[in-house]
Formats: sequence, structure tokens, C-alpha cells
Amino acid sequence: MSLGKVFNIAGSGMSAQTLRLNTTASNMANAQSVSSSVDETYRARKAVFAPMLENYKQGEIGNPVTSFDPRDSAGEGVLVRGIVESDAPLQRRFEPDHPMANEEGYVFYPNVNVVEEMADMLSASRSFQTNVEVMNTAKQMMQRVLTLGQ
Repeated sequence: MSLGKVFNIAGSGMSAQTLRLNTTASNMANAQSVSSSVDETYRARKAVFAPMLENYKQGEIGNPVTSFDPRDSAGEGVLVRGIVESDAPLQRRFEPDHPMANEEGYVFYPNVNVVEEMADMLSASRSFQTNVEVMNTAKQMMQRVLTLGQ
């Protein structure tokens, strides 16, 4: 793996963690939004990541050989597969005086767990910072290589 690839790999990680942080912020912003029906209620969302892998490995004499085993492939970064809605049940509360209550007196709250979202936020933030440190380290290594000939 060349040192130049490090920037692409860390950059993909930073982009993925930014998306994760945005999704978490959306969940927390909507944690107390209410609705009078199940269909209109906000549902927690999660980003789904997958590893980007090289689609080949080097053969014995340097020829590319197709590899189907992910353990044989070098990492290329992280891929965002998409954003999925949580299947956790919504919170149904009996609040007949609430302006959004349905005819039975129930309001529906999102299935957002604020404590879990805070943990996700901290994890995304730390992962982002780690990728920044990887980029800084790679940059310092490249600068040291350039000063070798002086």
C-alpha cells in the first residue's frame, strides 16, 4: 500500500463519520417530535457502513489474481451502504390533552433512544478525530521523506 492511499482511506472514514454524525443529529433533533399516527411518526435512522476492499491480490509473479475472500484483500476505506430506519417500536403515550392526540387520546413519539444517540455521537466524533490524526501522521511521514536528500 502506498502512503498516498492513506489520505483516500482516512478521507473516506471522515466522510462516513460525518454522515453518521449528521444522522445522529437528526435523530436527536426529532427525539421529542410527536404525531397522531404511526405512519407519520419519525423513526430513528442509522448509517450502514461496509469495507471497501481491493478487488484483487498480487499473484506470485505480480499478475493480478481475482480474490473472493475479503481476508485476502487490502482495505481501501469505508463505503456507506445507505441509511436505514430502525424497526424498534414507537412510543405510544396516552395524552388526551395533547394537541396532536388522535381520537383515542394517544400520541406517538419516535423510537429514538437519546442515550444511545449520545454514545453514537461520541463514537463518530472520536472516529473522525482518529482519521484526522492518521492524515496528519501520513503528512509528517511524507515531509520527512522529502527532507532525506538534504
